[in-house]
Amino acid sequence: MAEPTARLADHTTLRLGGPAATWVEATTETELIDAVRSADEAGEPLLVLAGGSNLVVADEGFPGTVVRVATRGVTADHEPGADPTCGGVTVTIAAGETWEDVVAQAVASGWVGIEALSGIPGSIGATPIQNVGAYGQEVSQTVARVRVWDRVLKGVRTFANADCGFGYRHSRFKADPLRHVVLDVTFQLAQGTLSAPIKYAELARTLGVEQGERAPLAEVREAVLGLRRGKGMVLDRDDHDTWSAGSFFTNPFLTPEQIATLPEDAPRWPQPDGTVKTSAAWLIERSGFHKGYGNERVSLSTKHTLALTTRGDATTADLLALALEVRDGVELKYGVRLVNEPVLVGCSL
Repeated sequence: MAEPTARLADHTTLRLGGPAATWVEATTETELIDAVRSADEAGEPLLVLAGGSNLVVADEGFPGTVVRVATRGVTADHEPGADPTCGGVTVTIAAGETWEDVVAQAVASGWVGIEALSGIPGSIGATPIQNVGAYGQEVSQTVARVRVWDRVLKGVRTFANADCGFGYRHSRFKADPLRHVVLDVTFQLAQGTLSAPIKYAELARTLGVEQGERAPLAEVREAVLGLRRGKGMVLDRDDHDTWSAGSFFTNPFLTPEQIATLPEDAPRWPQPDGTVKTSAAWLIERSGFHKGYGNERVSLSTKHTLALTTRGDATTADLLALALEVRDGVELKYGVRLVNEPVLVGCSL
């Protein structure tokens, strides 16, 4: 249903963004496709939004149609508690479902493979676009296929996992952001009471297990939620440290020559392609930007330097000024340019 205007700050986790020229709520797949097709046929700018957790929207707002994806539906090919099969369980989820609700349902149902992704805000449809990941898991490990509306071919297409172009916080959908509107995502999950092998050292320590070992699903979920809360990464309307877009910068992947210029104590995680991943948070902190750095309107989280937060009476311009200060400060000190993770709408760094 179309509305004349809507304030985008009311629909993003940063609580920033001006008005939309037209606001459409799509509660069914048909409504979603029709809204997108209508905007395209009219030649109007289009923004597709669901949870609003990975967006930075300009103070001027969006001069076109904003379609909020509010589709619902979770369909599994096995009932919860059914005997496990060699293929596990296949679950198809509408793009508008809330990711955190689905993870909670998966843990309660004995569906294994996304439990370490607890507490992440946003919608199902956004997860393959960003290849959402945390604590040693990424959705690319369990996504079987992604159904989309192709705005160029004007039809529904299905991409198998191998065709999604998944990389670190990346996919073919992110590489071509205006083309595909995610309709639903199908996950292939194992079944059981124990988690997937714990890959992340911090999570393993919290659970009291060795890396590579498994733990009860519910315990993994609670441990992850506890870790995320400690970093201000679980949404809480009363906690300004959670008024963010999550991690604002991605961890850099550097060449051996680049990593050699960093101090010896800089984190180093060699990758199969020969690059070396390092920590954006480490670079930010060592460049003089401490937790809470900023002012009364915007600041780095007091719990985690990767999150840029709004403190109440803030503008997008305020936030971008802080992001630019941090990005340029890191580049000046270490020669590494950080890349923003959230999508910038109507604005830039």
